Amino acid sequence: MHKIIRFTLCLLACSSAVQSWAQTTPSVLFEQYKSARQQSMLPDFSYAGYQCGEKAIPDIRNYKVFNVVDYGAKPDDDISDRKAIQAAIDAANKNGSGIVFFPKGRFIGNDDSTSDKGIISKGSNIILRGSGSGPGGTELFMKEMLLPQNPDQMWTGRPMMTLTAKGADKEIGRITAPAAVGATEITVDKTGSLNIGDWIALKMLNNDPALVAAEMAPHSADSKWTYLLDKGIDVCVYYQVKAINGNALRLHAPIAYAIDPKYGWTVAKFAHADEVGVEDMAFAGNWKEPFVHHKSWKHDSGFNLFLFSRCTNSWMRNCRFADCSTGAIVGQSANVTVINCIVEGNRGHEAITSNHSTNVLLAHLTDKASQWHSFGTAHGSVNTVIWHCTYPDNTCFESHASQPRNTLLDNVTGGFMAGRQGGAISNLPNHLAGLVIWNYTQTSAPVREFDFWPATDVWFKMVRPIIAGFKGNGTTFKKEQLGGLEGLDALVTPVSLYEAQLQLRLKKLPSWLIQLNNTP
Repeated sequence: MHKIIRFTLCLLACSSAVQSWAQTTPSVLFEQYKSARQQSMLPDFSYAGYQCGEKAIPDIRNYKVFNVVDYGAKPDDDISDRKAIQAAIDAANKNGSGIVFFPKGRFIGNDDSTSDKGIISKGSNIILRGSGSGPGGTELFMKEMLLPQNPDQMWTGRPMMTLTAKGADKEIGRITAPAAVGATEITVDKTGSLNIGDWIALKMLNNDPALVAAEMAPHSADSKWTYLLDKGIDVCVYYQVKAINGNALRLHAPIAYAIDPKYGWTVAKFAHADEVGVEDMAFAGNWKEPFVHHKSWKHDSGFNLFLFSRCTNSWMRNCRFADCSTGAIVGQSANVTVINCIVEGNRGHEAITSNHSTNVLLAHLTDKASQWHSFGTAHGSVNTVIWHCTYPDNTCFESHASQPRNTLLDNVTGGFMAGRQGGAISNLPNHLAGLVIWNYTQTSAPVREFDFWPATDVWFKMVRPIIAGFKGNGTTFKKEQLGGLEGLDALVTPVSLYEAQLQLRLKKLPSWLIQLNNTP
């Protein structure tokens, strides 16, 4: 009976989507993926998110509670609560786990414009839990900007809140054998202090001309792209060690980038915090000026609200960001889910982004503020899924250069335009291989012969994106620039690539996803 109900709900959902798109077509790309995954043009996005999408985000109730009020915080008195909040977090870290609880009301996270330090947690098993993100709930208010790391670098505004880890990465050795995309085992010259359960960073930085040319094909790199040409192809991906057999390491997820040891791949033990969560609270800045892109560090990153850094199997859910330069960044992390969050208020620079991270899921997010760059990726992120997200017609997804790869825009609704992706010219192109746009609904004006590699626009370059399902009211594309194109002005099936790949891998949809799809 339950299976019948679920199947009926799925049919109703698909029927509604088909009616709004007018026609539907089966995806040849997905059929090819099913028959030969490692040879497919489609990356495997099914490992994105908390616990590789296999488990629901936990509802932690058995941790010790550290109420910020007990450490001196007082809501709604317009007096800084930063020291009290930091004390509560420190106590939870010392305990080894804890729920840092925020009652209802506004708490001042920073009111000192001379400070160079926000609120920081350095530990695993820490939950920041509020009393709701809407009116009458919990709000952590950044009244004043923190000092930037460098005022001449407009992206260096410090975040009000950072969840991160202690320590630094420790180099272990070098990879000694090739590993294809999709492999789950690597061979190293030594395993050092590694244990099962550790996380590792696989790194490669190499400017070999043949390697650069292969990444850029069929295009050529511009001489102004100094990061790519002088430093080289930069890859850093994070995986958990599931087994050690001699010098062979088995990983928790398949490799997303082909490894050739001649390019100098190294392995480092990754310093990280695990099972960190943020729930049911609002983060608000005090950004009230009309936003001007790149006017100053204050415009671009002054009210930077939240940062995950070095976090694995972690999450943020049911949160709100208001009046900010940047809502949230998932930086140098892996298998993080950000779900059911809203960005609103005065327009700023960025909404929520995956930066230098692996297998991140950004799901069911809404940008009401129309940030200059909405949801997206930056700086070498690999296998980012942006799923059922919405933003206004006067903005677009972010793809902030410095070599992001394998990004899935899955059932995204919003503007679609060039020039809003971001990135310095020296760090271009905006995106390398593996950008997949799946059943995208464009709400901005249609564009004839949309150009992903324009000769006249030095700020916008993307390498062979794949488009499957695109409703753009007349938008067309230069097919020779694409890795694949199907379903123009038509819905492709499966309706969601992320869901279909996850179901294919697990032989069924996980219960958390079924419940999410069935929630009104």
